[in-house]
Amino acid sequence: MSATLFALITWQVLAGGPLLGPDERLGLELAGRGPAPLWDLFADLGNMQVAVPVLAGAVLVAWFRRARRAALCAVLAMAAVPALVVPLKLWTDRQGPLTEATGYYPSGHTTTAMVAYGAAALLLAPYLRRSWVTLVATVLLTAATSVGLVLRGYHWPLDVVAGWCLSAVLLLALRACTRSGQPPK
Repeated sequence: MSATLFALITWQVLAGGPLLGPDERLGLELAGRGPAPLWDLFADLGNMQVAVPVLAGAVLVAWFRRARRAALCAVLAMAAVPALVVPLKLWTDRQGPLTEATGYYPSGHTTTAMVAYGAAALLLAPYLRRSWVTLVATVLLTAATSVGLVLRGYHWPLDVVAGWCLSAVLLLALRACTRSGQPPK
């Protein structure tokens, strides 16, 4: 479903479809609202310098706990983010909300945040009593990043939704990769 929604949104962006008008009106309406320093902080949660060290810590935990296949799969999922996002940004060439510059679709910050924090959650969950906490943390960190990006006018809402969809595909692949290496219960 995530891949299908991603394809639909991408088609809308490339074809100038009917979803773009409401997306751009909503994005412009939301941009600049609220406390800019807080939204900048939230948007920064999707920076590689912030999100990747969180994942690196989880990879090290998994590696030293002998979950090396899972750790490697998580690294590959994170490496897939720029490998997919950069060509998509060049291909779609979408202009940003408050700039003449292009290359804003899909949101790399959203994708980075969701994959890094989601992969960290998947890696750490087996070692925590309350593994649901990692899921909640992933959702909160990704949501904060997404809100910050839209409210600061760095991305259109559909850019962010596309980042969620792309991330979901990568995290589902990571989950399948990590589970296929586990012995049956």
